[in-house]
Amino acid sequence: MTNTEARSLAAACASEMFERDQASRRMGMRLLAAGPGSAQVGMSVREDMIQGHGTCHGGYLFALADSAFAFACNSYNEATVAIGCSIDYVAPARLGDTLTAQAIEQSRSGRTGNYDVRIENQHGQLIALFHGKSYKVRGTVLAQENPDE
Repeated sequence: MTNTEARSLAAACASEMFERDQASRRMGMRLLAAGPGSAQVGMSVREDMIQGHGTCHGGYLFALADSAFAFACNSYNEATVAIGCSIDYVAPARLGDTLTAQAIEQSRSGRTGNYDVRIENQHGQLIALFHGKSYKVRGTVLAQENPDE
């Protein structure tokens, strides 16, 4: 597969997954980019995302990173799920911030992969670091054409 074909496949997989992902869309996430083993997702911090200390609830930050991770690890058209994730909150996200989560594949071998996600605000300030481990299951992201038809 050429680099151009791999990039096209990754974009198609991310687009298909994003269309089916009601949770990410309802949180206001935007799929910004996708490539082989990578994805970039954006989200603006809304008033309903603010917790008791006046900053963005960590669950929303985790969800943003997890979505970017999902699009990155499914970019090869092989159905892949998370088997473990962790996050470190570095700085608070505030009302009105525009966040970007950039997922990058660190390793992929056999059925497992490791991905790091960096969340930054609109000023390039680091907000959180996330690590996810993926596991390839049966199936594909994109519908397969039936060669017998």
